[in-house]
Amino acid sequence: MSESGVAIGRGRWLQLVFGIVCMCMIANMQYGWTFFVNPMQERHGWDRAAIQIAFTLFVVTETWLVPIEGWFVDKYGPRIVTLFGGLLCGISWIMNSYADSLGLLYVAAAIGGTGAGAVYGTCVGNSLKWFPDRRGLAAGLTAMGFGAGSALTVVPIQAMIKYQGYEAAFFWFGIGQGIIVMAIALFLKAPKAGTLPTVAKVSQSRREYKPSEMVRTPIFWVMYAMFVMMAAGGLMATAQLGPIAKDFHIADVPVSLLGITLPALTFAATLDRVLNGVTRPFFGWVSDHIGRENTMFLSFGIEGVGIYALSVFGHDPIAFVILTGLVFFAWGEIYSLFPATCGDTFGTKYAATNAGLLYTAKGTAALIVPYTSVLTTMTGSWHTVFLLAAGLNILAAFMALFVLKPMRAHYTKAAEAPIHPVAAQ
Repeated sequence: MSESGVAIGRGRWLQLVFGIVCMCMIANMQYGWTFFVNPMQERHGWDRAAIQIAFTLFVVTETWLVPIEGWFVDKYGPRIVTLFGGLLCGISWIMNSYADSLGLLYVAAAIGGTGAGAVYGTCVGNSLKWFPDRRGLAAGLTAMGFGAGSALTVVPIQAMIKYQGYEAAFFWFGIGQGIIVMAIALFLKAPKAGTLPTVAKVSQSRREYKPSEMVRTPIFWVMYAMFVMMAAGGLMATAQLGPIAKDFHIADVPVSLLGITLPALTFAATLDRVLNGVTRPFFGWVSDHIGRENTMFLSFGIEGVGIYALSVFGHDPIAFVILTGLVFFAWGEIYSLFPATCGDTFGTKYAATNAGLLYTAKGTAALIVPYTSVLTTMTGSWHTVFLLAAGLNILAAFMALFVLKPMRAHYTKAAEAPIHPVAAQ
């Protein structure tokens, strides 16, 4: 390999690291939310379902605006979009610290979602462009930052909420996370044309689909429907983990595993974030070798079984910790598998915009989250919610093999076929 090739190789891994760090800094905006729900309810007397509307607004704005943000990335590069996103993320949590009404909480959620989506869409899209030969692994490592990035702050956030109030946690973590994202953004850049590997082990399209062309293909909407099915259950677990543990009366029960003793909720939240991060590069790497759809069938099936088992055995503190870990491990990979599949099917040139359009499925799934609280109140337990979520996961698993796989065969060439070089920015 030439010296220039070595430099490019090192440079793209450095770009990947920058993206992962940015994703770690916005992770708490989604995965740390569950710790604030009960304190806000106790402080202001707001209804739990009303508070969770803020979570839905965050996810909707975080996802549905990504195609627009992705268009800016494809046209102007990743730096300016990430700077803008980091600023909005910091502002959002500072606003949360002062929110004394649901209206202000909702506005802050929308601002935070816009900022987090800008950072998320940029980093994932940029990884797809830098690694056409290892798209599953690169997307997985980047998404890992978002899935596991909050693991190290679970205990500090809970401690600050307990001793200084949830307002202080929102304020100081908001400032810190926003500043770090903006600093890292200064070093982000897109690859130049013709400088990257052009061979992958999985089937990839030779054609570069424009976003307007992609949304007119049936296969896009099959992928979209599967994404919604998978995202709904995981988002429910993410947003409702604290309330579920409280309703199961195990939140503060000590659990000892692997020589560590922590309250069940704290243990579960920490383990969940680690596994939710590890699964993304793991299954992304697996999919680079055995194919996207085969990997989907395996992981989606595990997710469905895990959710059902949680509904049956989750009242036991140890089972709660282990099964929520399994659920998050089998769920988080959707954020590597779907972007990678999108890039394989529709090309690299418009990767940020196209992946952003598919990512809006997460926002669609988020609309379901508030209704889980309503359904739980109506039925008196979480059992029905768990059954519905498990059923959607099993359905998506079979769709991967028997619907998506044969359809994608008509859109892509043989696995050995070279792909186009990354377009210049």
